[in-house]
Amino acid sequence: MKTIGLIGGMSWESTASYYQIINEVIKKELGGLHSAKILLYSVDFAEIEHYQATGEWGKSAQVLGEVAANLEKAGADFIVICTNTMHKVVPQIQQRINIPILHIAQATAEVLLEQGIQKVGLLGTKYTMTQDFYKEKLIELGLEVCVPDSEGIESVNSIIYNELCLGKIREESKQIYLDIIEQLRNEGAQAVILGCTEIGLLVKQEDTDMPLFDTTLIHAEAAAMMAIRMS
Repeated sequence: MKTIGLIGGMSWESTASYYQIINEVIKKELGGLHSAKILLYSVDFAEIEHYQATGEWGKSAQVLGEVAANLEKAGADFIVICTNTMHKVVPQIQQRINIPILHIAQATAEVLLEQGIQKVGLLGTKYTMTQDFYKEKLIELGLEVCVPDSEGIESVNSIIYNELCLGKIREESKQIYLDIIEQLRNEGAQAVILGCTEIGLLVKQEDTDMPLFDTTLIHAEAAAMMAIRMS
């Protein structure tokens, strides 16, 4: 089994989900007392979020690039960045290392396409929903992508940073998300990507009949399978 290098802490709540899901998949696939070989570097999210808010993406790329390099030196065989938004700086991080990065948008797109989805709604931070780095990856792989209107984008983003990243789960916020999911359905979306690793803490498949694709679950499962298949 290969060693997974996790870059976590963005936020730590969703990183805990990664650790659990990866180990559950390894146990299911290999049985017995098997568990995943993981190196976890958990960053201080306050520093990363500050660089996001001030548009200093180069600085965040420098921090995460150094982390990835340290994980490679420590023996990681590939890198998993436990957040959607920071995939914006994957090209810069990849330049610092010689091992692959398992891209969250690519892993998600592959699952969507396997299930015959053509048009998908995307929820996430305002950076993920409005900038091209994430949507372009999905479009390149053959998907049509729609996002909420400007008011919806602000609502989704505010709930992520002011509630979910702080571990706050509110029923009122869940309803806001469900209303926005219905708006995306009305725009022709066949499914919705929960494109922030915290959203799955708030909205679950049993809350709606719209197919939801939780990127935390997809990415973590893909990481576990990659650790087995690379071996």
